[in-house]
Amino acid sequence: MRRRARDCEGALCSCLLGRTTISNFDVGAWAQAQFGQCVLGDLRRTKRLVQMAQQVANNPSASLPDQTETWGDLKAAYRLFDNSQVTFTAVAEQHWQQTRQQSPGRYLILGDTTELDFGGLRTIQGAGPTGNGSGLGFLLHTGLVVNAQTQAVAGVAGATIHYRQRKKPHQQRPNASQRVTHPNRESLVWGRVIDAVGPPPTGVEWLHVFDRGADDFEVCCHLLENRCSWLIRAAKMTRKVVNAAGQQLPLKEALSELKIAGRYELCLRSRPGQAARTAKLEVRTGTISLPQPRFVSPYVKQVGHTSIAMQVVWVQEINPPRGVQPIQWVLYTSLPVNTFEEAWQIIEYYEARWLIEEYHKALKTGCATTRHELRTASRLEALVGLLTVVAVRLLALKSAARAEPDRPAAEVVPRLWLHMIRAARKNMRQPQNLTIYQFYRELAKLGGFLGRKHDGEPGWITIWRGWEKLNTLVRGAQLAKTMKNSG
Repeated sequence: MRRRARDCEGALCSCLLGRTTISNFDVGAWAQAQFGQCVLGDLRRTKRLVQMAQQVANNPSASLPDQTETWGDLKAAYRLFDNSQVTFTAVAEQHWQQTRQQSPGRYLILGDTTELDFGGLRTIQGAGPTGNGSGLGFLLHTGLVVNAQTQAVAGVAGATIHYRQRKKPHQQRPNASQRVTHPNRESLVWGRVIDAVGPPPTGVEWLHVFDRGADDFEVCCHLLENRCSWLIRAAKMTRKVVNAAGQQLPLKEALSELKIAGRYELCLRSRPGQAARTAKLEVRTGTISLPQPRFVSPYVKQVGHTSIAMQVVWVQEINPPRGVQPIQWVLYTSLPVNTFEEAWQIIEYYEARWLIEEYHKALKTGCATTRHELRTASRLEALVGLLTVVAVRLLALKSAARAEPDRPAAEVVPRLWLHMIRAARKNMRQPQNLTIYQFYRELAKLGGFLGRKHDGEPGWITIWRGWEKLNTLVRGAQLAKTMKNSG
């Protein structure tokens, strides 16, 4: 039996980003590398986008007036986002292409959808309903690339925006046949991003990792057509599958036939209404096939897959305490699962989904995306295209402290930043002696993090409040130096 200390739904894992260097913190070099080759119909627009990216990255959670600082720069930003050639895809495409060019190895593509609700009390031309229908905005579906071995975040390989349609009064719910052929159904986002990412480069394996929203025969068809591997959490326990003996039966019945691969223990932290406990989990594995559903889309008919064979890993809690919802994961995968170690690896890959949730926090909290007040959906789309790339940088900066906590901060952070944070923080040790982990805690303390023993690790809000203060100090020091040199 193996013992682990994780949370069942959002297992915390380190996001290792390789050897972070000072160049990663150089916002000018970063902006040029991410946006300098964007095709926007005019080189002046591309130059303006690079400048805009620097301004946003220097103060990611601020409004556009605060980020641009001058009326001239703000007007230029409005003109940029108002241009028909400055679209969500045009802004982010260079980053996507760079992310897809990985060195040989296996990479997880963590796919998920998040809702961007810009509020229901304003007029946003072209926006769709969000939440219960009272908000305005759109859905963003993203494929975040992570190195399977190190969990290093490489970036976003593709993304798409989806608008929900407002339901008409007394509109009847479409039947199954109508749903699979509807041109605007929400489930299409999975296939769109899979196709946008495309087949992996030579020597690279894409392993798409999805939650229950992707439990769909059509999604697997897109994966097969793009020569990609997959790992999908099952959602439909009553769906018909074909077992190893060729019998068609509901999935929940097929699970009972799987062989036991091993057992382990999972240490769970306390939650509201639930005490901390150690769950005993059993892992079963086997082979099944998904038959083509009765109603399919034109795409499924076109590609012609009538049955898709795959492995299944079933994780279930044994003898859970009374009144507690037992832990259960049912995972489909195209990877071979013949041993407990291989099943264990599948579980580890699925737990890495926590990283895309952290990415969404970087986008929504770190970049304060939904607080921007542009008045048309097309302008917001272009701005979100920029912010999705900024969010990758924020995730990388935050995760650097986890990757190499004992590494000297002077090897990673510019010297001026260290001097400014020492000037702002009382009773702090010499900046050259700080580790990267200590630097981030001091940074969060600038934003209001207390840093007591029981406080845990700082969150996005305190970190980015600290970043705002530090950026102000750094810009002030740079301006003072410029004035001194010019005087």
